[in-house]
Amino acid sequence: MEKIWAFADSGETPFYIYDTKKIQENCREFLTIEYTPLSVHYAMMANSNPQFLKIIKQAGLKIFVNSLIHLEMALDLNFSGDEIIFAASAMDELSMRRVKSSGAKLILDSIGQFELWKSLFPDTGIGIRCNIGELVVPRKTNGGYFIGKQSRMGLTMDEINSLKGNPCISGLHIYVGTNISEIDHFLDCYQHVTNLAGLFPKLEFIDFGGGFGSGEKIAKEFDISTYNLKVTGLMNNIATKIGRKISLILEPGRIIGADAGYFVCKITDIKMGNNQHLIGVNASSVQFPRPLFYPDSAYHPVLIVNRDNIATDKAEGLSSIYGCSTYSRDYLARDMELPQPHIGDLVILGQAGSYCSAAYTSFLGFPKAEEYFI
Repeated sequence: MEKIWAFADSGETPFYIYDTKKIQENCREFLTIEYTPLSVHYAMMANSNPQFLKIIKQAGLKIFVNSLIHLEMALDLNFSGDEIIFAASAMDELSMRRVKSSGAKLILDSIGQFELWKSLFPDTGIGIRCNIGELVVPRKTNGGYFIGKQSRMGLTMDEINSLKGNPCISGLHIYVGTNISEIDHFLDCYQHVTNLAGLFPKLEFIDFGGGFGSGEKIAKEFDISTYNLKVTGLMNNIATKIGRKISLILEPGRIIGADAGYFVCKITDIKMGNNQHLIGVNASSVQFPRPLFYPDSAYHPVLIVNRDNIATDKAEGLSSIYGCSTYSRDYLARDMELPQPHIGDLVILGQAGSYCSAAYTSFLGFPKAEEYFI
């Protein structure tokens, strides 16, 4: 708390603060997966702070990107091409050429994209994204549908089967959904993807994507030990079936940094409204945007701290924390049981290490919050 107050007293609230050791610990958990060959690629869109990326690189993770800007950032941070997975949709020829020249593995999203790639680089392998929604019951997650008829992404089963035997297919990719903790649902989807391995004689890797649950109020803690046993068993079984081992790729994103980050701001106003304490802070939801983007599902635990670290009784009724703009949806937290607030207290929002600072928008005219690592 001394460091948090020191940063706050410098006048630079709001800010993010990250626990470096926690980030490293989260990286190590994924590297304990026993199947080999294994490649763990951090999903950079979750947090693209260069210091964050240096930490995950030093911990042994590689990188996953879906834009040329993030590709160039990864290369500037000395991730080599073979350490980068690039997956996107609706790519143009210039984008494909740049990814090819970088040496990154590329995963494509449609038959049309596959045909364009083949016309440009006929003898170069490529990964395809698989929409196996016909084989499982798709789940709507807080990012929408990632498989099934309501998802815009991936090749359908008919399209995948039409490519049977194609020597250009070097990888299969799936993204099940976001913030999922039920390991059996992952494994059910994975099983259908591994069943496709025999279709492609030059297959080199299977990428199971990310979406590992972390930090939401109703989600169970993701059980990495059980996941390790089940995914290792699945991959060993497919190796036995096709007579050789295929590389396993994973793309953890939010789970690597979410519980290592905190957003800190200061109470500047308190009023009553709709039978609630309305707590105004010197920050905006555009600086802490997950509640703005996911108002029905985003959950961030709230701590209110006074300078003397003296615990205060809970306020009567519920409280909501609102931002310092006039935008009606500028809330950082809603309908929570919180301690009695006071002007000058700090508000610390947890689970803020992923999809928070990286999702900053200039919409309301507030500056991007500073980020510190301890």
